[in-house]
Amino acid sequence: MENLRLDDFTRYKFLSGIKTSPNGQLIGFVLHQMDVDENKYLSNIYIHDIKEGKSFKLTSLDEERSFVWKDDNTLIFPAMRNKKDKDRKEKGEQLTTYYEISIKGGEANKAFEIPLSINSLEILDEERLLLTAMYDHNYPKLDGLTNEEREKALKQIKENKDYEVLDEIPFWLNGQGFTNKKRNRLYIYNLKENKAVAITDEYTDVSSYRLNKEKTKVIVIGTTYADKMELKSDFYIYDIANDSLKDISMETAFRYSSGNFLGDKIIFTGHDSKFYGSNENPNFYSMKLDGSNVERISKGFDFSIWNSVGSDCRYGGSQSMKVDGEYLYFSTTEWDSTFINRIDLNGNIERVSAGKGSIDGFDVLDGKIHFIGLRGLKLQELYSLDGEQEIQLTHFNDWVLADKKVSTPERLTFTVEDNITIEGWVLRPVDYEEGEKYPAILDIHGGPKTVYGEVFYHEMQYWANEGYVVFFCNPRGSDGRGNEFADIRGKYGTIDYDDIMKFTDLVLEKYPCIDETRVGVTGGSYGGFMTNWIIGHTNRFKAAASQRSISNWISKFATTDIGYYFVNDQNAATPWSDYEKLWFHSPMKYADKVTTPTLFIHSEEDYRCWLPEGIQMFTSLKYHGVESRLCMFRGENHELSRSGKPKHRIRRLEEITNWFNKYLKQL
Repeated sequence: MENLRLDDFTRYKFLSGIKTSPNGQLIGFVLHQMDVDENKYLSNIYIHDIKEGKSFKLTSLDEERSFVWKDDNTLIFPAMRNKKDKDRKEKGEQLTTYYEISIKGGEANKAFEIPLSINSLEILDEERLLLTAMYDHNYPKLDGLTNEEREKALKQIKENKDYEVLDEIPFWLNGQGFTNKKRNRLYIYNLKENKAVAITDEYTDVSSYRLNKEKTKVIVIGTTYADKMELKSDFYIYDIANDSLKDISMETAFRYSSGNFLGDKIIFTGHDSKFYGSNENPNFYSMKLDGSNVERISKGFDFSIWNSVGSDCRYGGSQSMKVDGEYLYFSTTEWDSTFINRIDLNGNIERVSAGKGSIDGFDVLDGKIHFIGLRGLKLQELYSLDGEQEIQLTHFNDWVLADKKVSTPERLTFTVEDNITIEGWVLRPVDYEEGEKYPAILDIHGGPKTVYGEVFYHEMQYWANEGYVVFFCNPRGSDGRGNEFADIRGKYGTIDYDDIMKFTDLVLEKYPCIDETRVGVTGGSYGGFMTNWIIGHTNRFKAAASQRSISNWISKFATTDIGYYFVNDQNAATPWSDYEKLWFHSPMKYADKVTTPTLFIHSEEDYRCWLPEGIQMFTSLKYHGVESRLCMFRGENHELSRSGKPKHRIRRLEEITNWFNKYLKQL
């Protein structure tokens, strides 16, 4: 077998967008792979025939990233294949074109175009579509204009790109850029009349919507604001026949995270943030269709209802919640794995998957479940669930374990106060030899409310192939263990730091193969914050690589897309209520104590942990004479390590590895 190479991840296949056909016989999904030469991702729709047990490629233009089943034999998908359409789009027109293709083969044909920038779409009937699209208050209306007026308006759109006007917060969003006065708006579009009718108003940003089985009513969750977005949302029901939108929100401020029709009621999730802040795990509730008789139906349930198991081997997203029969199926993160559960209107919750690992999306129809998952050290594949038995349906990535050396995670646990268990793992070098001494890397996850598990993580496996011991854990603040475990509000850099340091001590004790003088530390986002914090509180690490980090909670408050509410929520302070507390939790305060050579990785368009966070810490270290280096990636955002351009992801991993090699391998 061969050693895993740094750029092997460019050959991996990534699956997303799983959707079962209406008759349940076919599974549609999107397959993504990298084109390093063109520095982009190639995406095509695939079909898996359940009866035949075979998968086949349906589209081949490498740009199809989503689709909707029109019927058992036909899909529609958004694409920009016509040159004239592309030119119109490039000139500034809001335009989305959809193509139709038969699963039996043949060319895709243009089905319709809509003068909106569509984000999602559902088919109501042959003439009508339910969709969300971006509404921009500053975008001129082009309908009814003469050609001369139209060209003038498009010219103005082009000129407006040279500047931004801000009059609300948040005004930008990681991965989307400036969002001032832009809203995701719900529409019904009539194909026959070529007419869009807005359901929600121009200041409501729709986060989710759900159509009932009869396609007569819609649940809508949205947040309305024109100056400052508050941490609450509103809950609506829309009657399609009567064209009536009714607010059925509860009287108290609430954050709705999902809503679904189940039986003759609505089942929804959310929380009021009163006990554990914005990251509080949601509860399940039921209500009548008119919003009355609200009842909390989940008792003793204390898990997040999403997948927070980390990996750098995904691309694209999939649904993680679906009504089928008498149940709402949903994902949970429990300890180090994702599971599929289901709940009925009586609040009975049942886990329906048993395997450990990560479930990255699923669909269910008539009780039959199919999912995209990371199982063991296998990369993403398509699976079916038969009772507790999981059946692998695709084999796109089998070659990795067949041809490449990988290291199996070894679980290591310890307890802290109140007998709380902290779990972590160690990867030995793939060519480990007893009696040899090895350098090591501590890797810290982001979030903080996410988890590490035992799934494949390319960067860690690569370092294990390069002769490093790699170790990682889920300290307090992580997901999967309930609200109290995850709650480190006002405690950043205290109990979480203690857990990580105790884990480091334990690893060094249990693995004498590690050379204690050659240990490095790295992490991204919250892991970048913790890396910055660690180097200001201990000199035990010989090198550090801080990625997309936080260095100053005061500057973060007023600059990042979540800063004005996240900082106060997580640190129990604003710059005016308790300046000293924010400064106490800021790694930059301790920069004059740092002696550890540190690499900073940051993206120019990271609006979650904005570039100045990295620049401040880098400058502080340089000012105090500490060896440091900052590598900034243009055109990338907070997701660089997970969905950045292929060449950028290669360069990122090269930068980090070369930095560690310089300080941890050169004796």
